[in-house]
Amino acid sequence: MYFLVHFYIKNLSKNKKIIVIIQRSNGDVFLTSSLIKSLHEYYDYPQIDLLVNEDTFSVAKLIPYINKIYTFSYSKKEKSRWKQEKNIVVKLFKKYDLSINLTASDRSVIYALISGKTSISCVDRASKKSWWKKLLLTYYYYFDNSKHILLNNLEPLKFLKINFNKIHYPIEASDQTIKKVKKKLEINNINDFFIFHASTQYRYKTYPKKLRDQLLFRLSKLGISIIVTGGNNSIDLEIKKDLPHLPNLYNFIGETSIEEYIELSRLSQCYIGMDTLNMHIAASQNKRIFAIFGPTNLQMWSPWSNQLQKSSGINQPIQTYGNITIFQADMPCVACGKAGCNNDFKNSDCLDKIDPSIISNNVNKWYESIRI
Repeated sequence: MYFLVHFYIKNLSKNKKIIVIIQRSNGDVFLTSSLIKSLHEYYDYPQIDLLVNEDTFSVAKLIPYINKIYTFSYSKKEKSRWKQEKNIVVKLFKKYDLSINLTASDRSVIYALISGKTSISCVDRASKKSWWKKLLLTYYYYFDNSKHILLNNLEPLKFLKINFNKIHYPIEASDQTIKKVKKKLEINNINDFFIFHASTQYRYKTYPKKLRDQLLFRLSKLGISIIVTGGNNSIDLEIKKDLPHLPNLYNFIGETSIEEYIELSRLSQCYIGMDTLNMHIAASQNKRIFAIFGPTNLQMWSPWSNQLQKSSGINQPIQTYGNITIFQADMPCVACGKAGCNNDFKNSDCLDKIDPSIISNNVNKWYESIRI
């Protein structure tokens, strides 16, 4: 057994072609950047490719050190499943020295098996159907819902004997994007500012309008510019239309790309808003964060503090660790981990119970302390 492990590690040290498979959401893809940076440094400029879901491509293309990105489309799957699968298999088959799969689904494990001479993948501990994955993979580990997603993503490095820091490294914007963002701020006569990110991909994770308006009213009285950000989906555009007109409030919803948002976040003084990709961007940049959480599992998805190299593992109405403050409802069901109270991606009662005055008071207290 020792000989086999030694043989694998010896050969892995010569890896030049690596594929990382991550078939989940934007946040999951963004949080692979530290894994990819570690692989890049250890293997001395290898070719690293990605396989991601099509709707996360805009995030994936910003991750440094990536050579090529393959995409999987669920819409193509519905129209012509086998044609897409065949094309992906042909492109990947035995093309890589090492495949690393961060998703426990059958499809992603198969992609890892067919693409890499050496394959590493997470598997589902509870699934009885994981036996064949354990048998065929070179190495496997269990996806742990009680562990932060960053730490889950770094787990493959242990098999490769690669030392790593528990740091979430930020993604840098291009010079062209930096100039564009600074120009936009200059046109609006904005110097120092906070970011308020009002929405998420789903309604069940979005702060209700009535409470959001109250919070924005209080924040606008701080005397600093508040830039409200968001994308172009239906939830964001609805918020953009209904946003109150207040002093010091700037409505940037739908006006920045993800790369432009990364630079906007880097220039900001703090992040206030929902638990979503934008919050993780701010965390990677070591920004002061005031995050509003509903039913989301904190152990996996709370903002990662680089300062303390930890996240939160407990639920409580207000908690601060390092540069991060989290607000939750004081309810026994928090955090349930469901997609809304009825698990139907609609309403989460817990978000209705988070007092906007408590959030604004905490922001104000911090802001007063840095102004002294």
